[in-house]
Amino acid sequence: MKYAVVVGAGGGMGKATCALLAKNGYKVWGLDVSFPEETNDFSPVLTDITDMRAVERAFEKVKSETSRIDALVHMAGIYRLDSLVEMSEETFSGVFQINLFGVYRVNKVFLPLLEKGSRILITTSELAPLDPLPFTGIYGLSKTALEKYAYSLRMELQLLGIDVIVIRPGAVRTGLLSVSTRQLDAFCEKTALYRCNAERFRNIVNGVETKSVPPERIAAAALGALNAKRAKYVVNVNRNLGLRLLNALPARMQTAIVKKILKPRDKKLKG
Repeated sequence: MKYAVVVGAGGGMGKATCALLAKNGYKVWGLDVSFPEETNDFSPVLTDITDMRAVERAFEKVKSETSRIDALVHMAGIYRLDSLVEMSEETFSGVFQINLFGVYRVNKVFLPLLEKGSRILITTSELAPLDPLPFTGIYGLSKTALEKYAYSLRMELQLLGIDVIVIRPGAVRTGLLSVSTRQLDAFCEKTALYRCNAERFRNIVNGVETKSVPPERIAAAALGALNAKRAKYVVNVNRNLGLRLLNALPARMQTAIVKKILKPRDKKLKG
């Protein structure tokens, strides 16, 4: 039997990954701050990854049941849509506390259970390698930083025989998509600096959502990455062609296009 720890097991991608790993012979421990009612596919371990002591308690729980794990899978993440100069410091740092520092804490604490041949899977985003977009910048920044962290970690842990793999998904049908729509509405209502064309921005968001994939698709990618004979560094899933084409343009053209799309139609309004 193989052993895996999945971080973010209460969410859509994490829950789907736990179920698929369990179906394929893994004993799974799932870490999260809350769980759905049914956790038959894994052993739930209540854990706040923003708290090092909580992560250490989770480690002791898993360690009491096994001396090793074959896979450490990161599926936890938080999304924020806001302007970089209007969001609070608490919001700014809070995104990094989960999307970056949470991964760091879990890897640091759980490393003693990882042996030669084990693998760490880190979920970033299709936005990670791209130039940041307006109002989603804090999310993109955190995922870009996470991907740089993953690359550095891979360089180090390869010396210990441990592989680090990045899963880079596009839009996935989880709670994050509905959160993005709600946060867009809230942002357009509260912002004092920008009079963005909310309808156009919403159309962009809705366009991305229509091309989303179910969380089971990410779970399948995770299982494939764990079982592959030779570990890839990056596994891309459902990347948006439009975003990639935009990113291929020179920075001046990118900013001009985004400005034209989001520019208020009323020329008297500044934005």
